[in-house]
Amino acid sequence: MFKDPKRAHALASPYFVWALIFILVPLGMILWYGFTDDAGAVTIRNAAAIAQPEHLKALLLAIELAVISTVICFLLAYPLGMILAKNKMSSQGIITTIFILPMWMNFLLRTFSWMTLLENHGVINGFLEKFHLPTVHVINTPSAIVIGMVYNFLPFMIMPIYNSLAKIDNNVINAARDLGANAVQTFLRVTLPLTVPGIISGVTMVFIPALTTFAISTMLGGSKILLIGNVIEQEFTLTYDWHLGSGLSVVLMIFIVINMIVQALSEKNDEL
Repeated sequence: MFKDPKRAHALASPYFVWALIFILVPLGMILWYGFTDDAGAVTIRNAAAIAQPEHLKALLLAIELAVISTVICFLLAYPLGMILAKNKMSSQGIITTIFILPMWMNFLLRTFSWMTLLENHGVINGFLEKFHLPTVHVINTPSAIVIGMVYNFLPFMIMPIYNSLAKIDNNVINAARDLGANAVQTFLRVTLPLTVPGIISGVTMVFIPALTTFAISTMLGGSKILLIGNVIEQEFTLTYDWHLGSGLSVVLMIFIVINMIVQALSEKNDEL
């Protein structure tokens, strides 16, 4: 687009400055604190602390809830993505807006609304009591955290899957039907494989924030259910042990790197 390399570099310089200040510097600080002790000596003790029972329990629970939330998001997003891909543009825009509109609201406000709905004397139980139905006790449980994760991260699963489905040429589907494939065979052998890159992208965009979240588990878990994100947050804000908090953060960064590698390989295979 720009024939003059110097002009292109000049226009890109604000981004490089932004990346340096808000990405590289914080990342460097996390790595520094994570692999040093109070005296500044290099150590892996902070990262190895993930093997301690209380930290390992929080990590495994975070992985479990993140996997459950990701699976639920996928099961909800894929059918919706197919509906969006098959609808006309006018209906498509309305449906898309309905699911994207809540994302314009503040994240904490959206989560707080679920506290109002799920608490023992909240909206849902008030409605059930009005009709003399058994009440539910969901707040401060893992189920409440999963609900919050699914609600907040579902759009991140919908959009990549929808984009993959929208790119499929109808002639490919019609060709499979002409060759004798039924609806199930067409979906399993044509539609599903072609949307694998979108699925991987959606899984990454849901699993990683679900794994690292601490606000949702704090608000909907009532600070009674500690995920690894809560442990790290407490190390920074309560005990002020930045070295241990950074070391545990490095462990979570490994999951992020693995997901990025899988996504990059998927996109590379898709291009081939």
